[in-house]
Amino acid sequence: MGIRFVLMVNKQGQTRLAQYYEYLTLEERRALEAEIVRKCLARTDQQCSFVEHRNYKIIYRRYASLFFLVGVDVEENELAILEFIHLLVETMDRHFGNVCELDIMFHLEKAHFMLEEMVMNGCLIETSKSNILAPIQLMEKAS
Repeated sequence: MGIRFVLMVNKQGQTRLAQYYEYLTLEERRALEAEIVRKCLARTDQQCSFVEHRNYKIIYRRYASLFFLVGVDVEENELAILEFIHLLVETMDRHFGNVCELDIMFHLEKAHFMLEEMVMNGCLIETSKSNILAPIQLMEKAS
């Protein structure tokens, strides 16, 4: 298993989306998110986007007012995860227009659905934007 969790956080440190691919209690999740968000948001733009924390490697990237944080195994390829983050943002951009924090807040189920189409059990399974968005577009047509 490569990807352990995906977080979307705003500049104030508020979690807007959290998806875990391993079991953690609610208290463990809150503590982990607080530590990681504090650590990543405190870093400058000149520092690299990779942070080791506990037994995770955190790869993060900022797009506008949102930080996309992905926790992976220590041996996972950082550049592949950065590419995954970029694919996720491009997919959301294609669906929402220019994705922003409000899109995530008001359409949380769609954001989770996109993530679930891309990642299963911590493994990246789909990289085609049209294949990721097709079920969402079908659901929108039906409703």
